[in-house]
Amino acid sequence: MKEHPQRIFDDKEQTLLEEIIAHRRDVRGNRFLNTPISQESIDRIIEAALAAPSVGFSQPWEFVLIRDQKTKQAVKETFSEETARAAIQFTDEKQKEYIKLKLEGILESPLNMAVFYKPAEGPVLGQTSMPNMGKYSVVCAIQNMWLMARSLNIGMGWVSILDPEKVKQVLGAPEKNQLIGYLCFGYTDMFYNQPELELKKWDRKKLQKEVVIQEKYG
Repeated sequence: MKEHPQRIFDDKEQTLLEEIIAHRRDVRGNRFLNTPISQESIDRIIEAALAAPSVGFSQPWEFVLIRDQKTKQAVKETFSEETARAAIQFTDEKQKEYIKLKLEGILESPLNMAVFYKPAEGPVLGQTSMPNMGKYSVVCAIQNMWLMARSLNIGMGWVSILDPEKVKQVLGAPEKNQLIGYLCFGYTDMFYNQPELELKKWDRKKLQKEVVIQEKYG
């Protein structure tokens, strides 16, 4: 196997990555523009997904690109059903706040993408003890796309208030495939400098000292 020089990143590049991570946002429908995304940009976003780590080099992902408005509308219908169910789980002021939130951009974004986990036929290296590692690999691919999209100044929103089985039916997905993420991509009129739910005081950002445990619990 031929050796290649190791790529070393300098301080400027490291800072740039920190900025991209810090300015990644979950973009909602009221922010998307109908400006088309070039095929080159779409290819770069997908190539970022393909560069994600995957347990046992299994690469257990499939990506469905959706531009058709009828298909989007069918997916939007399951969102509307599920968000109505979700709203009643919150009470008092939280329920009022929830109803006001714009939580998706299915129809507004020029490109939707359904990301599926495709299980392997046999055992996968690194997945025999923790079977969910394959799904986590797909999540890593989604995060890569999110960061690449942000670096291209393209917004991405992850819609999770959906019935995954109904989305599978809409898309004619194989029975064994599992929906991991339904994503909306598009240029945006602005990126918030802070997470939108933080700005709207839905919750607060946790501090490092609240989530880091040294050595072990207790």
